[in-house]
Amino acid sequence: MPHVLVQVHLVPIGTGSTSVSRYVAAAEKVLRAQAERYGIKHQLHPMSSTLEGDLDAIYAVVRQMQEAMFVEGAQRVSTSLRIDDRRDKPPRAMDSKVDSVNAKL
Repeated sequence: MPHVLVQVHLVPIGTGSTSVSRYVAAAEKVLRAQAERYGIKHQLHPMSSTLEGDLDAIYAVVRQMQEAMFVEGAQRVSTSLRIDDRRDKPPRAMDSKVDSVNAKL
């Protein structure tokens, strides 16, 4: 499978609260626990996470992240993925994309 960058946005619904940090933390714990096993690099951001690695591995981990939110008590989870699958050049790390923009500033 291709090496990709994926932006993951998980939203727990039906929690009875406007705070979602405990659900995000549960999902992030899964990601951190599985990242080395699957060879996934990741960065947590205020509104989403960015994952870098094999697409099939990322799909598997995202599914586990969703399940962690259900285990935490969410009644529904809305998941959005943005996948950057570039095949005209060798894979670039997520940091290099940011570095490229910063170099032009």
